Amino acid sequence: MNCPLALRLLSMPATGSPSTERAIAERIAQSMRAIADPTRVQILRLLMDAPDGRRGVTDLAARLGLTQPTVSHHVRIMANDGIVQSVQEGRHVWYSLVQSRLSDVFDFVQRSPSGATAATVDPAVLARIADDLALRFAGVFSRETIAEYVSSSYELLRQGSPRDRHLSSHTSRFAADRLGSLADADAAAGTEAAASGSPTSVLFVCVQNAGRSQLASAILRSLAGDRVRVLTAGSQPTETINPKIVAALDEIGVSVDGEYPKPLTDEVVRGADVVITMGCGDACPIYPGRRYLDWELPDPADLAMDGVRAVRDDIDRRVRELLRSLPPVNAA
Repeated sequence: MNCPLALRLLSMPATGSPSTERAIAERIAQSMRAIADPTRVQILRLLMDAPDGRRGVTDLAARLGLTQPTVSHHVRIMANDGIVQSVQEGRHVWYSLVQSRLSDVFDFVQRSPSGATAATVDPAVLARIADDLALRFAGVFSRETIAEYVSSSYELLRQGSPRDRHLSSHTSRFAADRLGSLADADAAAGTEAAASGSPTSVLFVCVQNAGRSQLASAILRSLAGDRVRVLTAGSQPTETINPKIVAALDEIGVSVDGEYPKPLTDEVVRGADVVITMGCGDACPIYPGRRYLDWELPDPADLAMDGVRAVRDDIDRRVRELLRSLPPVNAA
């Protein structure tokens, strides 16, 4: 590996004692061993790309498709060499980079072509997604309409998250959510018979779709189950959910349940019964017949864990009040 730090150390004049020269040589070898592995380069890349500069082993393992013990092994090697540091908060251990220790190595990793590779989906996979959704929405939308939504969903997600390791499954879910919202909007407009007792649809919108909206949606899903159809979106979505959000939810026994940041699209607003905005300004279009709420909450991305917990608890209170105001699922 063409490591800038190693090259810089090798270029230093050999003017010290044999023991000093040996120590320098050992440091070069150790540093190169610590990063001379594709998995470790990927871990460094993920840590650099994290919204707050840190990730937990569960998040790293999920993104890399590896077991947690395997990830822990690689992180431990880099931690022993001072490349990565760990901080424990309650039951969770967060890993982050030691920027001052090996900044040249991090610069190299950031420029690495393997780290910059954009995710793509085989057209055959997109066609299969469209076929599967055509079965799901049979009699509601044509195969051509569904294929168009699959294609546009794929492009929107790829533009917003160019390194998404789960782009195929996220494309399928995003297209399904958009088509479901469009069907709800058509039913509400009277173009289709609305199903009696259909669940209330609630849309949470924030800026990055990585913090507040994910907190609210996860808590509402855990409380309401099938009674409420919950959607999220962001006016300027980021690539990944903030790991502090995942940790704060886990502390109260709530899962993000495979959620991911996604852009705000017109049909999800049209298909929602309740639209709740959190700091996204005027990005959300207004349609008559919807219930709109604006929750003023600080952005968790700028807060330490104690602040994130306070936002979580505030959202939990608001969600419970919202749920009590919604009609029962079998209401006419």
